[in-house]
Amino acid sequence: MYVMVSENSYGKCIQGVECMDRMKVIMYSKENCSLCDKGKKILQEINEEIPIEINEIDIYKDEKLLEKYQIMIPVVEIDGEEVDFGILHKDVIRKRLLQKNRNHIIE
Repeated sequence: MYVMVSENSYGKCIQGVECMDRMKVIMYSKENCSLCDKGKKILQEINEEIPIEINEIDIYKDEKLLEKYQIMIPVVEIDGEEVDFGILHKDVIRKRLLQKNRNHIIE
């Protein structure tokens, strides 16, 4: 499916979808992690279409995060919700971002 994206004074807009603010996405990762590198590329591809702010956090810099996510990374979190982990799926993350955007518009 091809989606038209345009820029205006409000930011990026997707054809048929309200203009959206940049949503904050956290990716828990670690150094020397090939799945994390692939996950970063997926988030960058999504950012081309849906405006997101990506914050990458190294789990080895926080003992609680290391304990929680050690065998799950990479983990993508949106608005406090763990959306995907391990082998990340672009369509899963994209769909959840669009759902969350609709919820923000309604509120």
